[in-house]
Amino acid sequence: MGVSHISDGPETWSRRGVLAVLGAVPAAVLTGCGSRAGASGATSGPAAPAAPTVSSAASTAEVSALTLTPADGSRNAGFTSPVQVTASSGTLSRVRVTADDGSALSGTFDDTRTTWTSDRNPCSGTAYTVTAEAEGATEETLSFSTEAAADTFVGRFTPEAGSTSGVGMPVSVTFTHAVTDRAAVEKAITVTADPQVEVVGHWFSDTRLDFRPEEYWAAGTKITLALRLRDVEGAAGVYGTQSKDVTFHIGREQISTVDLAKKTMTVRRDGRTLATYPVSGGDAEHTTWSGVMVISERFEKTRMESSTVGLGDEYDIDDVPHAQRLTTSGTFIHGNYWASSSIFGGSNTTHGCIGLRDAKGGGDTSEPGYAFYKSSMLGDVVVVKNSGEDTVDPANGLNGWNMSWSNWRAGSAF
Repeated sequence: MGVSHISDGPETWSRRGVLAVLGAVPAAVLTGCGSRAGASGATSGPAAPAAPTVSSAASTAEVSALTLTPADGSRNAGFTSPVQVTASSGTLSRVRVTADDGSALSGTFDDTRTTWTSDRNPCSGTAYTVTAEAEGATEETLSFSTEAAADTFVGRFTPEAGSTSGVGMPVSVTFTHAVTDRAAVEKAITVTADPQVEVVGHWFSDTRLDFRPEEYWAAGTKITLALRLRDVEGAAGVYGTQSKDVTFHIGREQISTVDLAKKTMTVRRDGRTLATYPVSGGDAEHTTWSGVMVISERFEKTRMESSTVGLGDEYDIDDVPHAQRLTTSGTFIHGNYWASSSIFGGSNTTHGCIGLRDAKGGGDTSEPGYAFYKSSMLGDVVVVKNSGEDTVDPANGLNGWNMSWSNWRAGSAF
């Protein structure tokens, strides 16, 4: 039947400058700054002219022993290259780079220990403080901040954080901007399960990436989605903004099989038959999709209009009870109060939905439509067979289970 009106949901800069010049100093004095040759009073060659008398403050001027990339004090620096600290002489004893939120960039020294490079790039729109020390020099504190990304994207995920779903619920991520570097984005997203099982991603389009295991999730599974999309370049000049972990859970196993030759639906929970209901499916001109479908939306009451699914003005029912979406294109399993009771279990008369007998208003707890709705949750599996129709497109709803494991894996960027 028709679809509801309710909608589905640091460039390199160098620093080697005077740290502290406390007075005007003649060049001859600066040339010898830091030299230890005259410490014992020994000299060679002609005696040098006496140096002019200067203040002791001016004679203590220093030159920085460190070079920072991006440059010390820079603002709006790039964020697509690592941070580097280099000693102009001697070796580095320690380096720490800390963001304004307290997080730190880890890094490594090169073989000569004269350059430290961060393990990853700095974050966009972030201020950093660098404390570092070169051998034989005092500790220095430097700073820089990065520019904000001009164009960004996020990944909107299903199911909701903290929710509990049925065993068929995939983890589906929809991006707000088309992704051209699928490998970079997929690498930044991981889905793990407890108990452990292999989980693989599949790209349905440049804006949709789903994750699932080979078989349905085990009942009671805890699933963790780790999004590390911040500053990942999904398309030219377009960067992700998210860095977060979310968890959801799998509840009991409920799989319902609709046999439209028999016009029945058998509901099995955790391997045992819970109920069998008479149903009515799509008629000869409006056959119901066959295959594995997953409940993706639930409405105690919703409006259905034939015009929304290309069927003109054949129907407009504003109070369809206990409607549960199976496809994006408009297939639901729902209660039906307007048809004769004899069609349920007797004939297929719908426009492609699966109907169960129900009462107007949906308040009769004895009716199959009410009972099935109350026993169901998002992510439950509904398998349709003997409908006379092709298998539903795996991208039409959350229905990737209709794809073989080898074909599913082939849709990963790896």
